Amino acid sequence: MMERFLVFATLAFATLTLAGISQAQASDDYIVLASTTSTEQSGLFGHLLPAFAEASGIRVRVVAVGTGQAFEIARRGDADSLLVHDTDGEERFVAEGFAAERADVMANDFVIIGPGHDPAGIAKAETVVDALARIAETQAPFASRGDDSGTHRAEQRLWEAAGVDPGGTWYRELGSGMGQTLNTTAAMDAYTMSDRATWVAFENPQNLTLLLEGDEALFNPYGSLLIDPQRHPHLKHDLAEQWHRWLLSADGQQAIADFTVKGQQLFFPSANSMSGSMSGSDP
Repeated sequence: MMERFLVFATLAFATLTLAGISQAQASDDYIVLASTTSTEQSGLFGHLLPAFAEASGIRVRVVAVGTGQAFEIARRGDADSLLVHDTDGEERFVAEGFAAERADVMANDFVIIGPGHDPAGIAKAETVVDALARIAETQAPFASRGDDSGTHRAEQRLWEAAGVDPGGTWYRELGSGMGQTLNTTAAMDAYTMSDRATWVAFENPQNLTLLLEGDEALFNPYGSLLIDPQRHPHLKHDLAEQWHRWLLSADGQQAIADFTVKGQQLFFPSANSMSGSMSGSDP
């Protein structure tokens, strides 16, 4: 009787142990993705991640920050993968040996948002550089993300192209994500530069409207980067590569194309031209 009990207890213990191992293994089937607030706040990840999980069994935990912060997280070895939008910064990241591979995944565009009464008259501007020059000349309020994000970096390059060193009481650097920046812009009745996806998904425009779009200088590509295994061998490189390859696959690219908000396609697969993304209606 005792022998039968011991056999049963041993089998039960083994079953529980295997179950525990299985659960532990299952809990490890995730990666940490450092990405941008625009991909998070637009709702794109809410659309993409379930599709990827269903296809691969891998979950993705997103840390949504500005692109500059995302780079720093990855440099420290605290993220398994990167999806950001600053091509120059991405190429430097590869050149510095932090990433083994970079690939274009998708793109959309930036837009200039401002109050409907448009005190700087930027709706009449032919280019974004002209629009920013008008804002600086009139010292109309401008809210900048000021957070070293991809959007902020692009904005800084455009001010430089306009020959403007923004500052003074009219220029506010907020140090916040795109959604919060839009909220502050609405409260200030100011201008700002936003990625189109977050603007379309934004639910509190108040007096804000889309005033300038379509300039080629507002093109906004996103890249996926594989962290170099030699730099951070402890990361989940095999799982991260599956995510990276899925984004570039026909299924991943179709999932990106299928994402819409308020009837608008917000991100365009890297293989497509941007001709369809440079126009759209206000949210």
